[in-house]
Amino acid sequence: MSIEVGSKLQGKVTGITNFGAFVELPDGKTGLVHISEVADNYVKDINEHLSQGDEVEVKVINVGDDGKIGLSIKKAKENYGRRAPKKPRKPVESFEQKMSNFLKDSEDRLASLKKQTETKRGGRGAKRG
Repeated sequence: MSIEVGSKLQGKVTGITNFGAFVELPDGKTGLVHISEVADNYVKDINEHLSQGDEVEVKVINVGDDGKIGLSIKKAKENYGRRAPKKPRKPVESFEQKMSNFLKDSEDRLASLKKQTETKRGGRGAKRG
């Protein structure tokens, strides 16, 4: 059985290093799953995701001229590459609309501030005569 790029295979983790995991494939060959190909999210410690002896499904992502086999666990998953549905975005306001909203808000705040300062000044004993 020849190993081709893009094929999915079952394998067994035979060794773990700080940069990835070695996986023995069905034909006896060994490939490397780089730490960046273990999970969709950032993997700080590969031991949190894999252990020696684990059975994993891998996808062959490259085969070097020297016979080295690059594997990926995250690309072997069924839903890899599918994006989550986009959230509907708010309609974009024009500059004039944004400016109008800003001026209205600014005038409201200024009126509120004036009202507060006038009530403070007009309190007890404001006029002395």
